[in-house]
Amino acid sequence: MNDKVLTWLGTDKMDGPAFMREAMASVVVFLVALPLCMGIAIASNVPPALGLITGMVGGLVVALIAGCRLQVSGPAAGLAVIVYDLVQTHGVEMLGYFVLLAGVFQLAAGALKTGQWFRAVAPAVIRGMLAGIGVLIFASQFHVMVDDNPQKRGLDNLATIPESLVKGLFPMDGSSHHMAALAGVLTLAALIGWNTLRPEKLKMIPGALVGIVTAVAVTSIFNFPIKYVGVPGNLIEAANWIPFSNWQALGNPAIWIGAITLAAVASAETLLCATAVDQLHDGPRTNYDQELFSQGVGNILCGFLGALPMTGVIVRSSANVDAGAKTRLSGFIHGIWLLVFVAALPFVLELIPKASLAAILVFTGYKLLNPKAIMKMWKFSKTETAIFAVTLIGIVATDLLTGIIVGIVAALLRLAWRLARLDVEVEDSGNAEEPVVVHLHGTATFLTLPKLAQALEALPTGREIRIELDKLGYIDHACIELFTTWEKSRASLGNKLVLGWDGLFSRYHRGYHADTTVVQFTAPPSEDNGDDNTRAAA
Repeated sequence: MNDKVLTWLGTDKMDGPAFMREAMASVVVFLVALPLCMGIAIASNVPPALGLITGMVGGLVVALIAGCRLQVSGPAAGLAVIVYDLVQTHGVEMLGYFVLLAGVFQLAAGALKTGQWFRAVAPAVIRGMLAGIGVLIFASQFHVMVDDNPQKRGLDNLATIPESLVKGLFPMDGSSHHMAALAGVLTLAALIGWNTLRPEKLKMIPGALVGIVTAVAVTSIFNFPIKYVGVPGNLIEAANWIPFSNWQALGNPAIWIGAITLAAVASAETLLCATAVDQLHDGPRTNYDQELFSQGVGNILCGFLGALPMTGVIVRSSANVDAGAKTRLSGFIHGIWLLVFVAALPFVLELIPKASLAAILVFTGYKLLNPKAIMKMWKFSKTETAIFAVTLIGIVATDLLTGIIVGIVAALLRLAWRLARLDVEVEDSGNAEEPVVVHLHGTATFLTLPKLAQALEALPTGREIRIELDKLGYIDHACIELFTTWEKSRASLGNKLVLGWDGLFSRYHRGYHADTTVVQFTAPPSEDNGDDNTRAAA
């Protein structure tokens, strides 16, 4: 094989022990991915096989060309809410068009090298998006955990949780809701217990797998009459092939809007995940444009297969790093394990209760909400927490896209408020021989010009006015011109203006030439003249 290809794969210097390390890491990732692929499919209201196909594409294709070599791609809980709405509105047969178009958008974005721009979203909005998705997943899967049907709207799912709780606790009319609830509770108890108490030597075994095995053992021994996962024996037949005879559907604007939403959310989640993965290891850093390009390729393939959309997934990726992976090989082999297991052992998957997979997603939804992180955010910044809350409430009360837009608007309003904030503090001893000192805090821009002008006009006449700018974050040309105009108008009234702005210009306006009566500023302040922080007006 070509040396450049081996270097790209990270296998150019691989020996036997290194290969075994990658192979063992791939097993860990496979064990994490298997229940999540099926569970996310069920949460998306599509057959579990479509989630497994996406996991295979993520391993067998995307892992080989990704810009983040240790990131593992597959179906993600963050997209389940969007896919559920699309399937409810347009039908599962149209899912391929949405995913295919989303992949095309990602492919184009990667080719145009816009990867970094997808990261330019306020962290509070991203956290609010993840928390909102977590709430929606928690609310919908709580119903599935007792073999009940979730509602169409997030608020309805939240409102009817007590009803499903009653069904799970008090069996009525000979139903088996309580047995499904028992399977779900056993899964949660085993998952949380294993994550809390597992021995260090067995830390590679994921809690989700332990929860599934526990539930399968109990439900199989006692033959619980509840809903189980259905997996077709033939993967080719299981694929939800895109209906080529229905290309006229691309003329529907709703298809494009849905695809753009998928592409935007999937790209943001992928690149944020890649950033997090970079912090977990000291190997090569992420090429964001290449990562976006690879996700586009993966989603185009998933679109043709009618499978779920994919993103980079932090749970699988962190498991990959923790298991000792150093190259792309582990992600690729995990795709082989998925393919072999589903093709050769579908009857094993059919032993898994749907309530058990739903329980894992209930736990995932809680983790996405992340109450501890909310408390830390509150202590750090009240305004950040407000943006987070607005985004979360917007997503739960309306839909994912609307909630994200609401959050972005809130972040932009906060930014505008900060840019328009200027505090003017006047220090006047009352002694005519001493200057009046004006301290400016914040930003002096055209947005704050009226406030600054009003403060200047209120200053006494016949006195020296010293403007201190050391606590000013920024000043634009409009405010500089205001000082010029004000000094000219006050010259006949005996005012003298002194501006302490050398430090400010050295930070923000280096090389600026101000030909005004306020200051003759023809060069940046000299480093040898650091004690002279003011220039008198001419």
